[in-house]
Order: sequence, then structure tokens, then C-alpha cells
Amino acid sequence: MKQVEEVEMKEKKQQKSKKKKGWDPLSLTVLLIALCVFVFSAYQLAMMMVPYYTGGEEYDEIKNLAIVSDKIGEGVEEAPKFQVDFDKLMQENPDTVAWLRFDQPSIISYPVVKSADNNEYLTKTFSANDNKLGAIFMDMRNQNDFSDRNTFIYGHNMKVGGEMFSQLNEYASEDFYKAHPYFYIYTPDGKTRTYEVFSARVVKDSAEVYNLNITTDEEFEAYLAECKSTSNYVTSPGVDRNSKIVSLSTCTNVNEDERFLLQGVLIKEE
Repeated sequence: MKQVEEVEMKEKKQQKSKKKKGWDPLSLTVLLIALCVFVFSAYQLAMMMVPYYTGGEEYDEIKNLAIVSDKIGEGVEEAPKFQVDFDKLMQENPDTVAWLRFDQPSIISYPVVKSADNNEYLTKTFSANDNKLGAIFMDMRNQNDFSDRNTFIYGHNMKVGGEMFSQLNEYASEDFYKAHPYFYIYTPDGKTRTYEVFSARVVKDSAEVYNLNITTDEEFEAYLAECKSTSNYVTSPGVDRNSKIVSLSTCTNVNEDERFLLQGVLIKEE
């Protein structure tokens, strides 16, 4: 009996001894690898988020600098209450050509720039900082004064944060379009242009819709008819050979060769 008790006590001591030894080498190695992967992933995520934060802060500062009056209301009649100090914008960036704004609750409200190279502002902000947010920019082929029949404006669709043209994709929904059918463009000459959405859809980045070499009235009418007929939904405003339109383009973040295109027709200028 005494021998049995001694054996049991010896086994218990051995079990306690094993517990005190802690992690075995294999488990410890696996743990360290998992910890390293976690730390690296956290670092990568932080580095990915930094541009969104710094870029967002920059554009907030620009809005505070340039927006004179922010008493924004819904509808066409309320748009003139929004005023932009273009002198300050020009001092910050001489490439400034306009300010683009949508009705609330959309957060699309940004200065528009233009350069001799459409690639310049893909990764450069309004204040000339390197940042994946880039800037909202006019096609280099267009006139600064929006006198062209069709003016293209581009912006990124950010995967996180909703900055730049990310909210443009909301117009894939007819309900969103009906709630927010207008957008506004303000220019340094003091004019406010009101546009009403007449087409919204996904297109290929090489689609003929990006062609600006349309010279005849007949070609332009055919172009407008195609835009209307391929829209996600039926829209109210009519368009014809005398119309002036603005085309807003961004990525879909679904397929690399796809773009979401929102087009509005000028209905008021003052």
C-alpha cells in the first residue's frame, strides 16, 4: 500500500514538473509566427489607412478655407447660398477651375482642377501632396469654362472612407437619384451652374461614351440618345443638340476596366 502511494506521489510530481516547463518548442514557434503575422497585418492596415486620414484632413481644411457660406438647402433654388472663395483656392493651386457640389447628404463637395496631363492628379491632392486620394480633375481636353458640349470630370472611388467620388455609385439606385437629382458647379467667374442627372450606368473604360471628338449636331444627338437609353433608370430631363452636359466618372471597384458614369444636363446658369 505504501509503495502504491509513493508511486502516485511520484506521478503527481512529474505532472507538476511538466506544467512548470510551460510551452514546448513547437507550440512556442507557432505562437511567435502567429504574433508576427498579426503585427505585420496590423502595420499594413495602419499604413493603408494613413492616406485616407491625411487626405481627408487636407480636404476638410480646404473646405474650411474656401467655403464662404455653407447654408446648404435642398433643391435648385437653394444652391446660390453656397459660395466659394476662388482667390484663396487659386493661391493654393492655380490649376483650380471650379468647385463641384452635390445636395446633402452626399459628401461630394470638392475643388476641381485641370492640368495638361490627366495622370497628374491621380495620386496628387489639391495641395500637391502625394496621396492615393488624388484630386477631382477635369479632362485635359476640355475647356476650363465648361463651354464644351460635354465636359468630363474624374475622381477616385475609395474603398474605405467614402471620400472623393465614392458616393457617386449611390446613383446606381433610382431612389437615390429621385432624392438627389441635382449637382452644382461653381466657377471663378462667379457663375453657378445647376445640372440635373439624366443618365447613370456602368460602362467600360474604353467605351465610346468617352469620345470627345463629336462635332456635328447629329452625332451629339445620337450620343445623348445612347446615354439615355442605357441608363439604369428613366430620368426626367430632356436633352438635345443644344444641351451642355457634364459627365462624372469613377471606378466601380468591381472590375478594373469598368467605370460608373453619372451625367447631368445644364438646366440653369446664373
